[in-house]
Amino acid sequence: MDQRSLQHSHPSDSRRQFLKTAGSAVVGSFFAPAILGAEDKAGVKNPVLGEGAFQYEATHGWGEVPKHIQWGETHGVCVDEAGLIYIKHRSHSKTPMDAIVVFDPAGKFVRSFGKEYHGGGHGIDVRKEGSEEFLYLSDTKHGIVAKTNLKGDVVWTIGRPATPEHYKNAKNRYSPTNIAFAPDGGFYVGDGYGSHYIHKYTKDGKFEFSWGGSGTEPGKMKTPHGMWLDQRDGTPKIAVCDRANHRLQYFTLDGKHLGFVNTVSFPADIDIQGETMVVSDLHARVTLFDKENKVITHLGYNQDWTNRVLDGFKIRKQPQTWEAGRFIHPHDACFDHDGNLFVTEWVSVGRVSKLKKLS
Repeated sequence: MDQRSLQHSHPSDSRRQFLKTAGSAVVGSFFAPAILGAEDKAGVKNPVLGEGAFQYEATHGWGEVPKHIQWGETHGVCVDEAGLIYIKHRSHSKTPMDAIVVFDPAGKFVRSFGKEYHGGGHGIDVRKEGSEEFLYLSDTKHGIVAKTNLKGDVVWTIGRPATPEHYKNAKNRYSPTNIAFAPDGGFYVGDGYGSHYIHKYTKDGKFEFSWGGSGTEPGKMKTPHGMWLDQRDGTPKIAVCDRANHRLQYFTLDGKHLGFVNTVSFPADIDIQGETMVVSDLHARVTLFDKENKVITHLGYNQDWTNRVLDGFKIRKQPQTWEAGRFIHPHDACFDHDGNLFVTEWVSVGRVSKLKKLS
């Protein structure tokens, strides 16, 4: 997460107006999800988020973080075929620290790696190619995307594409935030904190084409932060978190604009399981959408709490003020194989929450 991007998009006056508008629109159409009582094994009640067939027991601060790791901003999460959970964080420690930490489904530490990504830990995704799984890592500080195996051994690393129309000189920033996989085995890279373009690559990491750029009109973006391949209706398309424009934007596989989804606030990333899409929203909520992209529920949503979170962004550095069942700045969320959700947040001390599916 780039704090300058967040603050630049919401000066104090426009932020208050946006909150008033967004809050009335959401509350007018959807009830805030109930937070019910549930007991964990220690007898301590965990909050339950959601409604109907989408209820989750929330465990905040999930995962037994080892002593050699001090969470920075927990930016990314993915789950491999064996059910291991990979967390990518950005530490501000002066001493290089592993940027990727791996846990088993019970939250036990398995391994860590990736000191070379220290300070730039951002997007992380996993894909099976043939009989082997690989991680795709986006590094905002060093301006690279790396493909590694599940132990962190590098297959290849790519930097800024040699496209003078997008990067006229060395001063033009290239800062990739996340990737999406293509049906042909290739992938897309979102230059979310740089040019606001999306770049398409082959499965071997060879550049193919780009689209986008900064703007508000269809096809243009302001911080294409996260994205995903959406095939729920049978037609593959790319869903992009056009974050600073407060919308999701849909494109064909070759980058032609298709449409918008506006029932988001400040979307950060996407994951899809079956017919359900989850969007981590930096404005203090996690939203589930159905196949037609209608809101199922806003997990953890409360407009008064959101107003507090966005009031100068102080709460992200004040864990003593955090409330159970509420989010601060969800930066990524993904499903595991059982339909549970793991949520990582852009907060100074890092936080991972497990949302156990109850219904």
